[in-house]
Amino acid sequence: MRLDKVFAIKFSGLYPLYIKKAESKGRSKDEVDQVICWLAGYSPQGLQQQIGSENDLETFFAQAPKFNPNASLIKGVVCGIRVEDVEHPLMQKIRYLDKLIDELAKGKALDKILRK
Repeated sequence: MRLDKVFAIKFSGLYPLYIKKAESKGRSKDEVDQVICWLAGYSPQGLQQQIGSENDLETFFAQAPKFNPNASLIKGVVCGIRVEDVEHPLMQKIRYLDKLIDELAKGKALDKILRK
């Protein structure tokens, strides 16, 4: 898939998939929200506004109040690609989020996911 098509994916369409993935493994919507807020710096209210908007992933990350500086501690593989090796900054942010949701779904402790 071309990068421009990935960046054009609506966050509001992707969000329910994150919830479904986490809940199917016994995790909660609140934990998904906490992970997203930690990464992108949204408040719970700001996240709800993004979910209710028609913003694509590019806009979602562009409007992020403060991308977490500890995101660089996120390591691992998503879809066969090491997140720390992704060169395009926006694609790397998307992969970071994917990796955090994967870790949540795999049962990793929230403190470890949030790099505490």
